[in-house]
Amino acid sequence: MEFINPSIVPQRTLFNGDKMPAIGMGTFGSDRFTAEQVSAAVAGAIRCGYRLFDCAACYGNEDQIGEVFKGAFDEGVVERKELHIMTKVWNDMHERVEESCKKSIVDLQCDYIDTLFIHWPFPNYHAPHCDVDSRNPDSKPFSVEEFVNTYRQIEKLVEEGLVKYIGISNMTIPKLEAVLPELHIHPSVCEMELHPCFQQQELFDYLVAHEIQPIGFMPIGSPQRPERDMMPEDVADIQTPEMRAIAEAHGVHPAVIAIKWAAQRGQIPIPFSVHENEYVSNLKCITEDPLTEEEMASIATLEKNNRLVKGQVFLWEGADDWHDLWDEDGVIVE
Repeated sequence: MEFINPSIVPQRTLFNGDKMPAIGMGTFGSDRFTAEQVSAAVAGAIRCGYRLFDCAACYGNEDQIGEVFKGAFDEGVVERKELHIMTKVWNDMHERVEESCKKSIVDLQCDYIDTLFIHWPFPNYHAPHCDVDSRNPDSKPFSVEEFVNTYRQIEKLVEEGLVKYIGISNMTIPKLEAVLPELHIHPSVCEMELHPCFQQQELFDYLVAHEIQPIGFMPIGSPQRPERDMMPEDVADIQTPEMRAIAEAHGVHPAVIAIKWAAQRGQIPIPFSVHENEYVSNLKCITEDPLTEEEMASIATLEKNNRLVKGQVFLWEGADDWHDLWDEDGVIVE
């Protein structure tokens, strides 16, 4: 296996001056891979030079990934302090954040969490693998008070040393405007859907202006996302003529171009693959052969507002449709 020295992988600087790798590995198997396949990919990724891993309680594989982390620590492949391990509080644990965090620490066998996210900004719970038409009668619109209460619990864990940084995820500018003044500890990062046909430029710029590092999930447009998230109108980013032309010019797959674009634009992409050749090339590609200004400008024209994770299962009674989750008119939809 090819080893990419982590010292040549670009770094992003957080609001307090600390650094984290400019690329990580996701661990959501998109309902298509077993926990064993995902954890085997993590094992390979550590050995090829990845140092940032994006986990989540609701992915159902943290205990297997924890075995991989422990094995890597025990074998001296990597020290705990060299890894940046991220995980998330699922929607049914907003009132029990400490319990959620401690379970993830035990499962991941990692002593502390580097970044703990609020996975979704509301406690609207649905079991993994549920149907896209599922609705929970207890679901409610976004509540500033509820969100801040959950965030406060993570702030306490930072003070206790169990968590280093706080992450937010799947947010909108109106929600951020409402909660940021209420937070004692500044959020370090915001995880969001980002790929060439869904660039979220306004939100991206807002985060950068507020010293919150964007992390982009689905960086290549996730052709292997769950069936429930596929819609006829979705655009396949890596099949666009522009992406294919740039890929041809560089002699690589269009997916690699999407990763290069993400890193050069300034977000931290967290691609996932179970295939060694793919996860190695995802890491290596941001260390060499950068895109030209013209190529970056070409990709900037691909914005098609092509949101792939629409979040239908989190809708509350009275909501019109999934657009209500994303405050598209500039106000929080209640």
